[in-house]
Order: sequence, then structure tokens, then C-alpha cells
Amino acid sequence: MATVEPTEPGGLLDIDAVQKLLHRSRASVYRYINTDRRLLNPPYNPQLLNPEYRQHKREPLLFHPNEVARFARDVLDLKPVIIEVEPRVPDRTEELLSAILAELQSIHQTLKAKV
Repeated sequence: MATVEPTEPGGLLDIDAVQKLLHRSRASVYRYINTDRRLLNPPYNPQLLNPEYRQHKREPLLFHPNEVARFARDVLDLKPVIIEVEPRVPDRTEELLSAILAELQSIHQTLKAKV
């Protein structure tokens, strides 16, 4: 069982996190990834590690934990494969944004009640 902290708010993993989970070198992780110079988002390939959909070629490659587990189990034959994604500890900015959101929602409810 491997535990990692997600690198993106959506719980997606970057190359470094995948490298740690699979216990492989960075170069071998790049060899496993389903990429194509001509296509931004190549079609799904069950024999490769498929990254999440990207809008632009300069966006980093990100992977869903379930895709990494599927690849490790089905292609690399690593058993057992359990990936736990620990929730990120909210920092000061996230706390402030949550407080602003709660206040805006309360203002919205107040205005809705007056109409």
C-alpha cells in the first residue's frame, strides 16, 4: 500500500508522485506514459499509463490515482496495489477562500429571501 499527498486540488498526481508510487526512475515513468507529439490527448491505451485530459501542451501531465493503480496492477503486475490519497491540509489561503464563500452564500440566501 502506498500513500501520497495529491499535487493538485482535484486529487491528481504529478510525475514525481507516480514515480514514488511505482518505485521506478523518472525516465521509465516517461516511457510508460501514453503521449504523442502530434496529439495533445491521444486515445486511451490499456498498455500505457494514460494522463488526464489537457487543454494545452504546456500543462503538466497529471494522473488519476485509479489510473496509476490500474496500470501498476494490469501492466506492471504489481500486487497488491492500493493507493491512498491523503487529503491536503488546508492552508491559510484555502481557509480564507472558504470563509469568503460561506459569506457570499449567506448574502445570496438573504437576498433570495427578500425577493
